[in-house]
Amino acid sequence: MASQDHSSTSDYSASNYNQTAAFVYSTEYTAPILSLLKPSIGERIVDFGCGTGELTLRIQEAVGASGFTVGIDYNNDMVSKALVNGVRHAYISDLQNIQIPPVLESSFDAVFSNAVLHWCKQNPRGVLDGAKRLLKVGGRFVCEMGGFMNCIGVRIGLHRAVKRRGYEPDKMDPWYFPTIEEYQRLLQSAGFRVNTIDLVPRLTPLPDGGLRGWLQLFSRRTFLKEFSDQEAAAIIDEVVDMCEVDMKDKEGNWALMYVRLRFLATLDSP
Repeated sequence: MASQDHSSTSDYSASNYNQTAAFVYSTEYTAPILSLLKPSIGERIVDFGCGTGELTLRIQEAVGASGFTVGIDYNNDMVSKALVNGVRHAYISDLQNIQIPPVLESSFDAVFSNAVLHWCKQNPRGVLDGAKRLLKVGGRFVCEMGGFMNCIGVRIGLHRAVKRRGYEPDKMDPWYFPTIEEYQRLLQSAGFRVNTIDLVPRLTPLPDGGLRGWLQLFSRRTFLKEFSDQEAAAIIDEVVDMCEVDMKDKEGNWALMYVRLRFLATLDSP
């Protein structure tokens, strides 16, 4: 996730991310998007929102010594961990306003992104403009992100809890979950030809921390950043209580309904 920059002492640190959200880069969940990317020996590929680098490393291995892989993330703790993990090239930058060496522009065969672009609510078109700058003509843009109806239920709970306290949840909500039609129009307006685009529902079991751990990681310093620790804890308690009837089974296991927007697009013009 690339639009929130926090230090290693915050909830959204590399260690907390790896502990709470390892499912994001699990082989089970990422096989479809990596299959769509089809990285091959010698290719140049940039990973938008590389996080701690697990998928970037798989791509780096797939393109081999003759290829070139770059990771980009807005969180310096994530980038540092990615480099420690073995990613050879990684940069800190906001994906909505890419800042990387000009020599890399128009040089990549593919831009790849997994579970990141739904954080780019402020300027989603800026992400596409950055991809366009980096890709060769004919290069491909392969992405999976949160789409329409992603995390249904928990998002409603957050909106309700925040609104009940006199705040405007639409302004505080950090997520951008577009429909197929909306994102297809955005891609086309940026000069991309959409080869394939789908919404893919995915029931996602949560680790031991359950919904509380998920909310602490993904909403405390984003959706709930304006609140004190005490207020945020009360909101999280309220949302957990509200969602328990639908998202917690009789054995005490939590799950979220993720809906992923998955697409492959080709850059038709510089």
